[in-house]
Amino acid sequence: MSRDRALLGAAALIFTASAAVTIAWTASMSRMGEMPMPGGWGMSMAWMRMPGQTWMDAFAVFIGMWTVMMVAMMLPSLVATLRHRRYADAGTRAIAGVAYFAVWIAIGAAVYPVGAALAELEMRVPAIAEIVPRAAGVVVLIAGLLQFTAWKSRRLACCRSDPAHAPTDARTAWRDGMRVGADCAACCANLMAILLVLGVMDLVAMALVTAAITIERVATQPERAARAIGALVVAAGALLIVQPL
Repeated sequence: MSRDRALLGAAALIFTASAAVTIAWTASMSRMGEMPMPGGWGMSMAWMRMPGQTWMDAFAVFIGMWTVMMVAMMLPSLVATLRHRRYADAGTRAIAGVAYFAVWIAIGAAVYPVGAALAELEMRVPAIAEIVPRAAGVVVLIAGLLQFTAWKSRRLACCRSDPAHAPTDARTAWRDGMRVGADCAACCANLMAILLVLGVMDLVAMALVTAAITIERVATQPERAARAIGALVVAAGALLIVQPL
């Protein structure tokens, strides 16, 4: 019980700090505005270099922003996972948590060059930029449909499974944290895709995706929760296709 209290207290402090930094960062990005694009939408500055920046500078800024954002978004569901897993002590739990977020940082490192390349393409080819709003609706619709699949059920089961042996040292705790991170990333890949297409630094999209991911992890009937979320996402995707943002 005392371990749970310590975990929840530390998580609350980290979540508060990361959420505050994320809000401040998105506010500064909002002040920069968005680049107007053909099709009546605006491109987030998160995918662009600022004046005087190199690509490596822009990449480093994005990774910093992504890391803080992932801590704020994924910490609630991670805490729910860590509470029911068997760890030898608080130290091994902490190592597993760091390993978990190392997976998300690696995902951010892979996402940025793809997003930046797509942003360049959309700026150079107006015909592609014009279809982006409806393409985003299609991505949201598919993400919602995936909530009803056996694939989603298997991924949720993996996220809630307990290790065969309790991690008792740094190495096994790190491996376990990496596995939890990979399982979690696979489970919520469709929901994270929604965030990426609607605006990686959009606070409303972040909050909604965070709520959906957390509900799936803590619900007593996760598959039913996933389907309820899927129904809402499918409706939103259909609306975006008919009436793009």
